This record gives sequence, structure tokens and C-alpha cells, in this order.
Amino acid sequence: MNRDHLLRQWLPESISLNPIGRDAGNIWIEEFGENYLKFFDSIMEIQKADISSLKGFGELDENNQPQYATFHEFITDTFADDRDDYWKNWRELFDTSIMTKEFFETYYEKMLHYSKHCEKQRYFTNNALFFGNMVIMENSVGFLDWSRVAVTDWLLDFACIDLHRPYFLIPEKLVTYFQEKGIEVENFKERFLCMAYYKGLDALRWHASIQDDVSCKTIMESIRALEQRILNL
Repeated sequence: MNRDHLLRQWLPESISLNPIGRDAGNIWIEEFGENYLKFFDSIMEIQKADISSLKGFGELDENNQPQYATFHEFITDTFADDRDDYWKNWRELFDTSIMTKEFFETYYEKMLHYSKHCEKQRYFTNNALFFGNMVIMENSVGFLDWSRVAVTDWLLDFACIDLHRPYFLIPEKLVTYFQEKGIEVENFKERFLCMAYYKGLDALRWHASIQDDVSCKTIMESIRALEQRILNL
């Protein structure tokens, strides 16, 4: 069965797979501040997907199933050096890019430290959320790209958009959002940090592989500042 058909089975009816509206990639910080509830409400709908037919963690494979039995296996194999794909021997980038081994390992260890809080969090995630992948509609926000869907902690999607626009203060606004909605999120700080380091290091590695030094520097600045931001909440 093709992915689009399965997505319609898994996802709530409230999520349009063919959203029509305005590209959110050009949204200003002031406009986001006035409309973040619409964004957050729509992203929260993704985690309501019915994943009873899916076992394990990670991105879906060609058979539309997660690839890993545990969350730990998912995040550690992502950064394995002996993968038989684009990332084979990727650690050579430490010698050929501005991504240093010291920086990577510092935040990789932090990711592992916080990962125990995510081990039982199994939810459907878009896993490729950035504002250019979102469409602003009248009463909600739609999502264009579902090619990297994964089963993992649902905070991953919020960590994705914070990585791309840290000045939008996503986790800071999330705390207010949860309070207003009466939502209790166990170990929020630890889980957000784990997901943010996971996504941040993965993005950093990609930009290092294409010699995009400007993006690498921006991502590293965002990663460095994140822990203090979260612990201050």
C-alpha cells in the first residue's frame, strides 16, 4: 500500500494532505507571535495519528514500518559511521569541515543523557517540519512534505521548527501553550533537549557534508544556546 494512502489511514481527518493556503516560510516573528496557537494546535494533531499497526521507532522504511526496536537504537544508529548509505564514514567530516569532533561529541553525549526520558514516547511525527513546509490556512496550518515520517517522541516536530527559527522562541511559547490548554508534559525539558540535539546534530552533519559553513555556524550557535534557554523555563 502506498505511503499517501496509509497516511490518510493513520492521520486524523483534521489534517489535510493537500493543504491550500499561504506559504508559512515568509512569516514574520510578529505574525507568528499573534498566530502561534494555530501552528501549535495543528502540530499537536499529528501526534493523534493511529500507529497501532506500527512497531518500534524511527523513520519508516520501504515497507512503511519503523526500523528500530528501541528509541536508543534509533538515535545511535542514525549517527553510526559504518552505515551503507550516504553517511558511510561520515566522521571524516571532522577533518574536512568546520564541524569539529569535540562539538559533535559534546552534544551527542548530552542527547544520550536525556534520551532515557524519550524511550517510551511513541508517536507519529512529520520529522521534516520547518516553516517552508507549512501552509497557513484559514483555521489551521497544513504540512506539505511527509517523506520522512517517523515514530518517536512528538516533541521532535517542535524541536525541528525551533532549530530553524530559534528567535521565534518555540519552547518558551510551548510552556505557555501547555498551561493555557491544561496539558501536562512529563519531563518536557529533558525530552525537548534530547529531540533538539538529535535533530540539530543531524542537520549540522548534512550542512557540513555540502560545505555550507554559514548554516553550520548558525546551527552550532543555536545548539550551544539551547540548554540554557530550556533550563530557564
